[in-house]
Amino acid sequence: MKTIQIAQRHINATTTPLIIAELSGNHGQSLSLAKEMVHAAAQAGAGAIKLQTYTADSMTLNSDSDDFVIREKDSLWYGESLHALYAKAATPYEWHEELFALANRLGMLAFSSPFDEHAVHFLDGLNVPCFKIASFELTDLPLVRAAAATGKPLIISTGMATYEEIEESVRAAREAGATDIILLKCTSTYPAEPANTHLMTIPHMREAFGCQVGLSDHTQGIGAAVASVALGATVIEKHFVLDRNAGGVDAAFSLEPDELQLLCTEVHRAWQALGQVTYGGSKAEEKAKQYRRSIYVSHPIKAGERLSEKNLKIVRPAHGLEPRYWERVLRAVAVQDLPPGTALDWQHFKE
Repeated sequence: MKTIQIAQRHINATTTPLIIAELSGNHGQSLSLAKEMVHAAAQAGAGAIKLQTYTADSMTLNSDSDDFVIREKDSLWYGESLHALYAKAATPYEWHEELFALANRLGMLAFSSPFDEHAVHFLDGLNVPCFKIASFELTDLPLVRAAAATGKPLIISTGMATYEEIEESVRAAREAGATDIILLKCTSTYPAEPANTHLMTIPHMREAFGCQVGLSDHTQGIGAAVASVALGATVIEKHFVLDRNAGGVDAAFSLEPDELQLLCTEVHRAWQALGQVTYGGSKAEEKAKQYRRSIYVSHPIKAGERLSEKNLKIVRPAHGLEPRYWERVLRAVAVQDLPPGTALDWQHFKE
């Protein structure tokens, strides 16, 4: 129960969005590198790290059939067999507890995406605070139900899912016991183009499914992620790598530590900037009002002389009468001598 409460405190529409650093397979199956990544994510300001829990055999079949080879020529993994790719990218089960504990000591949440029911039970045994359902698994309703049955919050990435598929997955999760669901808008291309990101779906999804919505962002850079905050994103997930040039299965669309730090900073600023509907300026702007325009004497005026455009001017600062009174003032007569630089006041003239 304690870990669920911790998760709910971090994943909350009234607090700054949760930034999740997705380690994916960028650790290159080096535990020491994975630990470095966790430390770097914490130092950058991420609120959570996420792993992926699977084996090559739990993901696919070890088959030479064309069905099991990536044939899209624009894919980062063109020509690789699915089994070989997943074997290379998998995070060993025996690392999970150590990496989770490290992240927790560094003040971050730590959880994972299970890819089969065995992984759900394994992660539940490690007392993860929530589960992430990957976008390609959204239609795996038995998996969704198994994760939901734990009673822990679910973060479901939507990817290429249709409205009806999302609806079916959310309904299955709720019927299985999930009461806290967060959907992530996601574009399942690697990397994703900003033009295909369609952030305007975020508020629509929130209203349609009655839950919080965030962004699983595969675009390069941080622009899309920061923009999502203005549309109500409460969770932002980005793939993470220590050094893109050193490689990694997802390196091409992953953030390096300095970029993750910038993301955390700018997301927090964007969230702070949302504020509430406000007119009339903030308290902090009160002093700035003196630099508005007002009516000043621009040339010497003698008592009894008519006020005119020749001896008055609308200028900064705002210590004189407001410009709204300009036409009225031009019908008036000075009751005293007024030197240039005088902030015009009602006592200076009669109408």
